[in-house]
Amino acid sequence: MGPESPAADPADLSEYVGGFLAEDDALVAARATARRLGSAPVSPSSGAVLRFLASVLRAKAVVEVGTGLGVSGLYLLRGMAPDGVLTSIDVEPEHQGLAKRTFAAAGVAPSRTRLIMGRALDVLPRLTDGGYDLLFVDGSKPEYPQCYEQGVRLLRPGGVMAFDNVLWEGRVAAPARRDPDTQGVREAIRAVREDDRLVPLLLPMGEGMLVAAKV
Repeated sequence: MGPESPAADPADLSEYVGGFLAEDDALVAARATARRLGSAPVSPSSGAVLRFLASVLRAKAVVEVGTGLGVSGLYLLRGMAPDGVLTSIDVEPEHQGLAKRTFAAAGVAPSRTRLIMGRALDVLPRLTDGGYDLLFVDGSKPEYPQCYEQGVRLLRPGGVMAFDNVLWEGRVAAPARRDPDTQGVREAIRAVREDDRLVPLLLPMGEGMLVAAKV
């Protein structure tokens, strides 16, 4: 037998995973606009995870923290039940206006989205206990721990919470990093891992995604 071929470079593997499912014109356009405005939408692989989770849960009610330009919302909507409603929270009115364009370009009926402008920690407490199948958080990192606490209340049994960017460019694994963003992510990871009401999983997609099912 000849010598084994060298293993693929990790960067090549990441690109391979990210390109497993091609994005359509609506997603490509929204992603291009986000880059132009300096916004960072979910990676294609993270978006695929969101669509998968929404589909497996047959989600009819999803809440999203961080509307952005609608990239993550579009992935969620495509996995949700046809009559499902996405509630999306963002502090930037411009973002939500552009997200509406993204949804319209993809043929999403206006009745399937409820966009709320405001701080997540002001809006989440007003939402219904146990009324949601899925919570996705991609907002202010120092608020991740409080979003986790709200998520436990908001989710039905069997519901799932998901937090994006939890590996945070490797910062969470560097003990010397003590900035508020890193500390917020680190605290949320610890809290989710230690909560007996949750079944957690850390996924190395994009910049990392923390998911947890409510038992």
